[in-house]
Amino acid sequence: MLTKARLSWLVAAGSLFSVFLCTSNATGYRSPDSPPPGPDYKWICVGNFCQWKLIGKKTTTSTPTVPGTPGTHGKTTSVECKSRGALVPCVDPALGAWSNSHQCYMKREEPQPPPGDERWQGHTDGSIWACTREQGYDQGKHIVTEWVWLPGKPDTVVIDPVTLAYDAVAEMQLAPPQIKTAPTAQQIGLVNMPVWMWVTKSENTWGPIVRSASVPGLSVTATAQVTAINWSMGDGTTVRCEGPGTPYSKAVGTKGSPTCGHRYAKTSQKLPNCKYPVSAVAQWDITWKSTLGDTGQIGMTQRAATQLRIGEAVPVLVDPHGGDAAAPGAAC
Repeated sequence: MLTKARLSWLVAAGSLFSVFLCTSNATGYRSPDSPPPGPDYKWICVGNFCQWKLIGKKTTTSTPTVPGTPGTHGKTTSVECKSRGALVPCVDPALGAWSNSHQCYMKREEPQPPPGDERWQGHTDGSIWACTREQGYDQGKHIVTEWVWLPGKPDTVVIDPVTLAYDAVAEMQLAPPQIKTAPTAQQIGLVNMPVWMWVTKSENTWGPIVRSASVPGLSVTATAQVTAINWSMGDGTTVRCEGPGTPYSKAVGTKGSPTCGHRYAKTSQKLPNCKYPVSAVAQWDITWKSTLGDTGQIGMTQRAATQLRIGEAVPVLVDPHGGDAAAPGAAC
């Protein structure tokens, strides 16, 4: 039978044990003696793992005062993230932002699953999101993740800056490079003669291009610029051009391109359609910055393709008796 004194001792011992768990300096633990990362952070323990977590004010939406309108004032509202009625951090650095309707942390899968993956559930639009939540009680708590298809964004209380950065990039409508060559796809080039390659610059095919995306309380601005074009010439050669290349002019004659060119060592006669498959991959460098000071980089590529027919100069056979001239035959 427990006496009041012994019961009080057990309660006190249990409290001391909880304090010990939450102040342990083992790997992955943080001490409550250290200052919180910022306002509205609270020391939270899950099982025997403790850390500072953001609790309380989550997202602030402000309506500014309308100039010249009497009696109006800036209005601030605050929303909360709740799991089964209990406050939870609105943002987890690893899991994403909390969704009150899905009751989990939502994070867009990067990269997205390939077409036909069962997670798409037959859809071809929208995005796949990882929905992660904690289940169980006490020592039986564990993390569960499921994948959810959504046509748009989840109702996360806080949109993370990376998501907004991708929204800003989507607004750019980046397009494949507008490639040009000399000779063109309709002409025939010659072995060991120069081939000129270049791209026509525009805002969404070369940059720089700047776009922004925002939600109440947070805005992200992204800037994109092509840094190089990698030309695959179809003969096993890749030519990297740091700039857009130089447009060909008849005035230069048979000189090679000063910035982006190639010479073929063999004809394309034995290839399908008697042409070399040529592709140009533009490498985009995208940097972004949020109004909260977060920054990041995104790499992206855009590809375009053409074909080049390469022949060789051959002597013309002339009949000394005045017959018709003839040239060696060719397969195409």
